[in-house]
Amino acid sequence: MADVVALDLPGGAAFVRGLQRAWERGAAVLPLDPRLPGPARARLLDALRPTAIVDADGERRLGGVATADGDALVVPTSGTTGGPKGVVLTHDAVAASAVASSRRLGVDAGDRWLACLPLAHVGGLAVVTRALHTRTPLTVLPGFDEAAVTAAARAGCTLVSLVTAALRRIDPSLFRRILLGGGRPPEDRPPNAIATYGMTESGSGVVYDGRPLDGVELRLAPDGEILLRAPMLLRCYRDVREDGAVERPALDADGWFHTDDAGSWLPDGRLQVDGRRGDVIVTGGEKVWPDAVERVLATHPDVREVAVVGVADDDWGARVVAVVVPAEVGRPPSLGALRDHVRAALPAFAAPKEVRHVASLPRTASGKVERHRLLPRG
Repeated sequence: MADVVALDLPGGAAFVRGLQRAWERGAAVLPLDPRLPGPARARLLDALRPTAIVDADGERRLGGVATADGDALVVPTSGTTGGPKGVVLTHDAVAASAVASSRRLGVDAGDRWLACLPLAHVGGLAVVTRALHTRTPLTVLPGFDEAAVTAAARAGCTLVSLVTAALRRIDPSLFRRILLGGGRPPEDRPPNAIATYGMTESGSGVVYDGRPLDGVELRLAPDGEILLRAPMLLRCYRDVREDGAVERPALDADGWFHTDDAGSWLPDGRLQVDGRRGDVIVTGGEKVWPDAVERVLATHPDVREVAVVGVADDDWGARVVAVVVPAEVGRPPSLGALRDHVRAALPAFAAPKEVRHVASLPRTASGKVERHRLLPRG
């Protein structure tokens, strides 16, 4: 059995050294987000039960539960709809992800990765593990900073993983390839930016621009759910339940991971991700996918950011609500303008029946909109 070492270190070189040292001794690493408030941090440690913790003062034992030999990472999920789960990834899975991604990107001796996203989440962590497994040069920043990212690119970094909000703050032409995750890509995505689909359970993105990486099997269930089978998938989930179980299975009997995302095939055979199955809005008996409406609304000139949610309605069952960050403060788009914009591209029932203007959208560290925080409380 192997130790599970919680790394409570700031992002940057110190974190990478801690990861390497833990791996050298055969331990799995649980990355802790230094931005977590005390109570949330305590709940995470209680749920995932590492055997040791490493922070600026050194290492101390915690008396937790060991994991299987060969496990590399225990990564908390982003938790867009609730508390985190620990995703257990083996060294074989991490290596498979690194090799498949590098082959698709054509990584060679002239490339250098830049890690500038939070290392406690899979989007940033995968940059580090990808570089380590393929022995590709790596620069690690303590976080995203526009000036530092620009300087790193000019100093030789050619590859980076970003979220849309970060992409908008840099000159994308400075990089050879940009992996773009964390939700819907922008309509004006630059040609060197690759829209990725994946999750913590798949060890980062496994579908690039709608096409699966080598070794990744992808199919749609009869109800449209996206199913994945691949060597980079998690081994199991790790958490504490009422019966005391620490590990629970994540794959079905045939090795498929049920993503709970809905998808469809585009005419050219690429995957289109329609959204989380639980996010679908049933209004007047019709199904509305928030992602589809968001894609249209994002092209409106008066919209900088948008999220779409369903709100309970006595007449319609649910009504479509657009939560909009205006492109210009003081000039929010009207409901009528947004409805007309949607109806020009989608069925009329998909048009929002209400608009709410906000200064910003709540997001996870990986850039995904936290839809549950957009819903009204009452």
